[in-house]
Amino acid sequence: MSRVHLATSTANSAAQRQSSSASVTPFLNTIIKGDCVAGMEQLPDHSVDMIFADPPYNLQLQGDLQRPDQSTVDAVDDHWDQFASFDAYDAFTRNWLLAARRVLKPNGTIWVIGSYHNIFRVGAKMQDLGFWILNDVIWRKSNPMPNFRGRRFANAHETMIWASRDQKSKGYTFNYESLKAANDDVQMRSDWLFPICNGGERLKDDNGSKVHPTQKPEALLARILLSASKQGDVILDPFFGTGTTGAVAKRLGRNYIGLEREQDYIDAASARIDAVEELPAHDLKIVASKRAEPRVAFSALLDAQLIKPGAILMDSKRRWQAAVQADGSLSHEGEQASIHKTGARVQGLDACNGWTFWHFDCPQTGQLQPIDALRKIIREQMAKVGA
Repeated sequence: MSRVHLATSTANSAAQRQSSSASVTPFLNTIIKGDCVAGMEQLPDHSVDMIFADPPYNLQLQGDLQRPDQSTVDAVDDHWDQFASFDAYDAFTRNWLLAARRVLKPNGTIWVIGSYHNIFRVGAKMQDLGFWILNDVIWRKSNPMPNFRGRRFANAHETMIWASRDQKSKGYTFNYESLKAANDDVQMRSDWLFPICNGGERLKDDNGSKVHPTQKPEALLARILLSASKQGDVILDPFFGTGTTGAVAKRLGRNYIGLEREQDYIDAASARIDAVEELPAHDLKIVASKRAEPRVAFSALLDAQLIKPGAILMDSKRRWQAAVQADGSLSHEGEQASIHKTGARVQGLDACNGWTFWHFDCPQTGQLQPIDALRKIIREQMAKVGA
């Protein structure tokens, strides 16, 4: 069952997080009830890997919105979306962003979603506080609500800001190769097409009304988590609502921490998440990035006796040959250099990937194979040792 914590006072939580034994573990896969800033005060510094925030949009609605048939649109008119002024909203935004920045790991990232009513104000505050914007991602809705008054464009998208903790954050997670593989080997773009939450996914109360007016589709959260997190990561949602982030995080093998004030939302989120089954670990593997693979020196092939000094390497068309030296260099026409520099020199180029250019005669197949196949064997051995 999902556990619920109560947000404690700022003074108590500050003492808790300053303790040398402070840990995020007691809060994993739980919902903290209370104000989002007070809830984050309970968490240790630099303790979460990713934040997804869906803050109030401050829609500034003036009265009921009517359809052409005079029926009333079920719009966002809840008290939590109402602020006295733009200044009040800006102060609220600054406070929760400061708290979020403290708990975010140095290599963590934050996603904030909003509409034209608030996202530009949020983005300005993020930059003021030192966050470094990586992308703005457009969620284009395949089934948006029409503009009933016919005086504006149909509002068919929302904007998400993806940012690192600061400009120097270079080690953040971005599963580029996995996203590309899922997109027919084409780079994933920053405009995503998803329908708004409807059908069986939309939570309804006993009267058939929406439990939450701005419930996000699980497909959107899945794309975000698969883009910028790994299995076992801690995902914080400071505006948890009905728990879309928690449900998707559980299914994808991530941990979540939810912050929510409204008990009705907490009850709905808890029941929803309890019903989710986590996918098997073997179904959650992602396509590894080449940059993430361990570096292997050509000399490692000699150390492992996968190739021996004196062996002759050649290009795939057998136009050039070079001899392997005991120190891991190649010799060609009296000159010695690395596999890369030798490959570039024989072709008259400035650079060359020697791992894919140079080949060896494979005795098992009788065919040429790139020496990158031998590097793969080394990496597999390294992975087994690491495991």
